[in-house]
Amino acid sequence: MNWLDNARNHWKNRGDKKPPFAIEPKKGQRSVWDFPRPPIIEKVNKPVLVKDHDHIIADSKNALAVLETASPPTYYIPKSDVNISTLILMQTKTSFCEWKGKAIYYALRTNPYQPIAWSYLKPFPEFEALKGYIAFYPQYLQCYVDGDLVKAQNSKFYAGWITPDLVGPFKGEPGTEGW
Repeated sequence: MNWLDNARNHWKNRGDKKPPFAIEPKKGQRSVWDFPRPPIIEKVNKPVLVKDHDHIIADSKNALAVLETASPPTYYIPKSDVNISTLILMQTKTSFCEWKGKAIYYALRTNPYQPIAWSYLKPFPEFEALKGYIAFYPQYLQCYVDGDLVKAQNSKFYAGWITPDLVGPFKGEPGTEGW
């Protein structure tokens, strides 16, 4: 698995020291530059809600968040807390994460061509906890943590949820691909 080791080892920022441009967090805030790489999973102790306009897609008090250097957390919701009838599996769309493995994608039944969520059917052992969970893109939906509407990470690929307690800058802007 030399290709996998190379993919994992190419990152220079690993959460062990902040770059000079990182925003210093104030009391009650967290810096994404303190998040580690490899990423970790954190239990979310706040309600998480995902909506498509007035339709609830997911509502959970059992979410997980993946924290990775330079990125806002990505929230994963147990399938049991997702209204699966609103989603369809995209048969031809997949991607690969060097930390989590192969992802499959979902679209809304009302718009079957736009991926709005993904899941790992067989995640790598370090991320086995994500099996049976679905993550959602806040770029295309209204996502809330503890009642706060999240801001989407500036990216078509990354799907971090920016909450009021986070400071960056955040990976996703042009020129930040290597962060």
